[in-house]
Amino acid sequence: MPSRYRDELIERCEGQMVITIDLVDPCLCIYPLPDWEKVEEQLSQMPSLRAQTRQLNRLLIGSAVDLELDNSGRLLIPVRLREQAQLTKQVMLVGQLNKFQLWDENKWNELLSADLEDIKHPDHLPEELMNLVL
Repeated sequence: MPSRYRDELIERCEGQMVITIDLVDPCLCIYPLPDWEKVEEQLSQMPSLRAQTRQLNRLLIGSAVDLELDNSGRLLIPVRLREQAQLTKQVMLVGQLNKFQLWDENKWNELLSADLEDIKHPDHLPEELMNLVL
């Protein structure tokens, strides 16, 4: 974990993290424990008889693994999750507000290039983003 995040994560969640698969992108999602608990709470409120709810729980909760930052700020990613996201030696850790995404570097660079091309076409953006002030 980069040092610029490490101190805040230790203060905020004592280095307790949860990692799981991403449902859309070929990457892993790493949540500080308090943020993951919010996700779990939202999932627990969904109707359990719905097939999609059970599927979502199987994928997200079933793949989730508790992690803890070691003294050097490292996380040990389980092999099955590394394989699921097809991570190689070179990875990218990308901040996403309430979580991080962990990408294979080549896949991240490909997606970033494609996203930069797409964003150049304003008709591609939903209406609510057209009023966003950056």
